[in-house]
Amino acid sequence: MTFKFEMNSAVTIAASSETGTVVGRAEYAASESSYLVRYQAADGRAIESWWGESALTT
Repeated sequence: MTFKFEMNSAVTIAASSETGTVVGRAEYAASESSYLVRYQAADGRAIESWWGESALTT
């Protein structure tokens, strides 16, 4: 299996259009790959959160 997004890639969270940087990746046998994304939330807070591959775009 290969990852869709590389480390340090700029990504967009599809549901909110917030943008961030991939700072971690996880691969699972029974589900989609996940990415730890560091971004600034719409309210200005700094956030790091795990997102499934299908929730992210470039």
